[in-house]
Amino acid sequence: MSEAGKTRVLAVSNQKGGVGKTTTAINLGTALAAIGEKVLLVDMDPQGNASTGLGVPRETRRVTIYDVVVDGRSVDDAAVQTAVPGLWIIPADADMSGVEIELSQADRRSYRLRDALAAQGGDGQTRYDYVLIDCPPSLNLLTLNAMAAADAVLVPLQCEFFALEGLTQLMKTVDMVRQSLNPALEIQGLVLTMYDRRNALSGQVANDVRAHFGDKVYDSVIPRNVRVSEAPSFGKPALIYDLKCAGSQAYLRLAREVVARERKRREQIAA
Repeated sequence: MSEAGKTRVLAVSNQKGGVGKTTTAINLGTALAAIGEKVLLVDMDPQGNASTGLGVPRETRRVTIYDVVVDGRSVDDAAVQTAVPGLWIIPADADMSGVEIELSQADRRSYRLRDALAAQGGDGQTRYDYVLIDCPPSLNLLTLNAMAAADAVLVPLQCEFFALEGLTQLMKTVDMVRQSLNPALEIQGLVLTMYDRRNALSGQVANDVRAHFGDKVYDSVIPRNVRVSEAPSFGKPALIYDLKCAGSQAYLRLAREVVARERKRREQIAA
């Protein structure tokens, strides 16, 4: 397939918890769908928060990412259309907690998700423009599957004191995955989350991250926002819950920025 028609797979990852990772996966996926992209969100976290946040009740999760990774079910079988036009999700549930043990002796144990995604879109099924993988906040077989399957990692980074510490850990993981599983893996970009302009520390962390990573850091910054925090309890992305709030507008800007970077990357490859 030509590069222009290829699905772009992004692992949304940070080994530090509480940085807005699932919130970013849900709302970036929704925003990308809102600007016309076909998006699949893969919930790789046993807590299943991305599935809950997109309004997929636990009792309806008949085929999950567990069935794809362990039993070889297809992506097309597992993908569920969400209430957001253009956005599908492969849900997760607590069964995912046992994947590490169940795949301990399996062939291509770190490539199960990659193989499944490579086969998606056959027989006239939906072919996605973007696949976003919501990773667990730890380094385990699920995270390795996500990074082995991904073209690039998108890193949500909370604007607080320990943010850079978690980032150092993630960079080591990316280097390890490059060496052992996926030499082409790159950092797509870093997105600053939970930014509080009244807090001097937020600005300081943002400046430090930009000084260190330059244009890898997205211009769009996600503010700390009550409406974004409330939305998951209603089973809705923030963009559906309150489109006009500052957080929703920030995720729309981020989506446009992601697409613009992607277009530029493809033009460079074509040249």
